[in-house]
Amino acid sequence: MHVLSFARSLPKILLLVLLSASLGAGCSKQTEKPKVKAAPPVTVARASVKDVPIELRAIGNVEAYATVALKSRVAGMITGVQFKEGDDVAKGALLFTVDPRPLQAQLAQAQANLARDLASANNAREQAKRYASLWQEGIVTREQYDQLQANADSLSASVASLRAAVDNAKLQLDYCFIRSPMSGRTGGLTTHAGNLVKENDTPLVTINQITPLYVTFSLPEKELATIKGRMGGKLPVQARVAGSAVVEQGTVTFLDNGVDPATGTIKVKATFANARKTLWPGQFVNVAITLDTRKGATVVPTRAVQTGQQGEFVYLVKPDATAEVRPVSTGPSLDGVTVIERGLVPGDTVVTDGQVKLVPGGKVAVKGGAPS
Repeated sequence: MHVLSFARSLPKILLLVLLSASLGAGCSKQTEKPKVKAAPPVTVARASVKDVPIELRAIGNVEAYATVALKSRVAGMITGVQFKEGDDVAKGALLFTVDPRPLQAQLAQAQANLARDLASANNAREQAKRYASLWQEGIVTREQYDQLQANADSLSASVASLRAAVDNAKLQLDYCFIRSPMSGRTGGLTTHAGNLVKENDTPLVTINQITPLYVTFSLPEKELATIKGRMGGKLPVQARVAGSAVVEQGTVTFLDNGVDPATGTIKVKATFANARKTLWPGQFVNVAITLDTRKGATVVPTRAVQTGQQGEFVYLVKPDATAEVRPVSTGPSLDGVTVIERGLVPGDTVVTDGQVKLVPGGKVAVKGGAPS
């Protein structure tokens, strides 16, 4: 009896279980909420007003204002070196001494020969004067007078030659004392005291004049007209060594007389006082020529400007925290900012990082930069 009653009630139990399962499923579907896509995080900045200098930039090479390789004008032994490698020397400073004794002896000999012939020339001239009077009185013949006059003239010529020999000996002796022809910095020595040197042989030392000095660089030929128009006045130039915050000021002083057809550039040279000796011959420096200043320009960080098929644009963050694609017209860029000619006004908020995940009209989550 119990078995039969359980068998009859089994369909009802199954029906209740299935009904409970379906009701539970329906309730779970009603309580499940749809998933909402999170707004992409972005970094923003405000468009601002700034005076932007209009510059031409290039890589320049520093050159010495003048370079001299000193050589000996006489042969002999170096008896003195009056400086150390790398010293700054003044114009006229004594740098090397070549043994002067052989040339001092030659000078003494030349002076002695001059004194001898000078005495003979004076005597011959006096004799010629006396014979001129005697010839006029008829005491001596014209031939005798002419011989004495010719001898006096010959000795006078010999005296002139010996004077030149003395001057040359003095000059050769002066060459024993090698002096700096300009103010500058010395390089490495190629000889030392005790070494023999030959006339006009290997340079003893090289001197570079570094105050002032030149910076040479090239600019595109399209800038030629602008540079020529400003050459009448002082066109300012700034030079800075990579990795250094020190900026040296100079002016353009040379414009080459032709454009290089291979590169389409023109050579420009600027002169720098280099009083602090920041620049060094052979260095590469960053050069900037300031042509003008754009007053009150609207600028945004350069990384905010994107380029698409329709041109340049920025993502503008609207007050409701949605993104808008705004086409812009840009001007010059300098030090991480770009001038916006059209498309933005000061105070507009633009996206500077995170543009990849943005869609026009979509929500954004500002995570850094100026508030939207």
